[in-house]
Amino acid sequence: MTPELDQHIRNVFEKQKAFFKTNQTKDIEFRKAQLSKFRDVFLSHTDTLCEALDIDLGKSRKEAEYVEIQIVSSELDYLLENIDEWAKPTFVESKPHPSGGEIVSKIMYEPYGVNYIIGPFNYPVQLTFSPLIGALIAGNTAIIKPSENTPHVAKVIEDIVNEAFDESYVKVIQGAIEENTLLLSLPFDYIFFTGSPNVGKIVMKAAAEQLIPLTLELGGKSPTIVHKDADLDKAVAKISYGKWINCGQTCVAPDYIYIHESVKDTFISKFTAYLKATYPDGSLGKIGKIVNPGQIKHLASYLEAAPDKVIYGGRYNLDNRHFEATLMDNVTWDDQVMQQEIFGPILPIMTYTDINVVLEEINSRPKPLALYVFSESQEFADDVLNRTTSGDAEINSAIIHVGSHFLPFGGVGTSGMGKYHGKFSFYAFSHSRSVLQVK
Repeated sequence: MTPELDQHIRNVFEKQKAFFKTNQTKDIEFRKAQLSKFRDVFLSHTDTLCEALDIDLGKSRKEAEYVEIQIVSSELDYLLENIDEWAKPTFVESKPHPSGGEIVSKIMYEPYGVNYIIGPFNYPVQLTFSPLIGALIAGNTAIIKPSENTPHVAKVIEDIVNEAFDESYVKVIQGAIEENTLLLSLPFDYIFFTGSPNVGKIVMKAAAEQLIPLTLELGGKSPTIVHKDADLDKAVAKISYGKWINCGQTCVAPDYIYIHESVKDTFISKFTAYLKATYPDGSLGKIGKIVNPGQIKHLASYLEAAPDKVIYGGRYNLDNRHFEATLMDNVTWDDQVMQQEIFGPILPIMTYTDINVVLEEINSRPKPLALYVFSESQEFADDVLNRTTSGDAEINSAIIHVGSHFLPFGGVGTSGMGKYHGKFSFYAFSHSRSVLQVK
């Protein structure tokens, strides 16, 4: 990093510190005006965002609009509609005071200050701008570092921010490890990170050095249980959507399947038939691109370690970064593919007869970001949820909970800490200040 860039980053940080001290960001009308302008600028860049998402990740126009742009714009509309109500102090009951005077107790919601938002590569628009609008609706300023692994999208993100905001309010800093290391050394008031658990540990360690509060949105091996009474056609379609979207590079994607042994053969037959019908010429190149050749080689190593277990797909192309939707059968926890989150279009299948064994296996491992259950029995599904822990969960569906601004989204344990989306973003980026007044 050049001395000029180092000084530029520090100057931006100091500008934001100074601007926050003016208290202008605490004005609700200011927040709404700024975010309304951002919405117009953001939507005006729809074409350039879609083009960049296609170059970096091979996302189709339909997918880019649905899972990146519309999720941000719909959540933003919801925040703007409700901020007046959320920002009001919450009055609560009071305990009697020794003096006998009248007591008023309330909770005020105030912004932390200057926030640092670190965006990921897999959903670089949604997972960068969704935290940003949460930070701004709560009255903060923000410095953003988009992922260097999606450079075309990162450039458009910077263009949007430069057009919508003054750098004393919101600024994009491009870069990689060196720039991130410098940023993490600055005394931010809040940090929001989306990415891998390994990098999350680095971010948390840096935050701990200065006692900076933070949110970590990480990942993990999200299990999918398909019971013997499940609607198999529905399960195949829902799991397929959740797994292959964005070429499997989704933090809440079904990472592996536990299928009841009695319906395994039928399930696999339906799954392979579904893939052939959905991608009649094969799925290579039709489910997006892997972010870089190195990740393709990493994914390929799973297949090379157990070639006899690949029952569908398995092709890949380093030059155009395509990787085919791939099914693996007869997988065990000893296989290489089960040692960490896959983050690609490979779906291992395991079988069970006793759900107690399955739950014991799941519970003996790090807590996942999501858990999916397919069953026509509410009792069975509830039992699975009651005896497991995950960031979030779905019954007879997969990954669509992420798009709801009515539900808090986030992990637990090694899959993350803190929840956001909708009003939960407002609370995540706000300090709840208790105030007691004696009259």
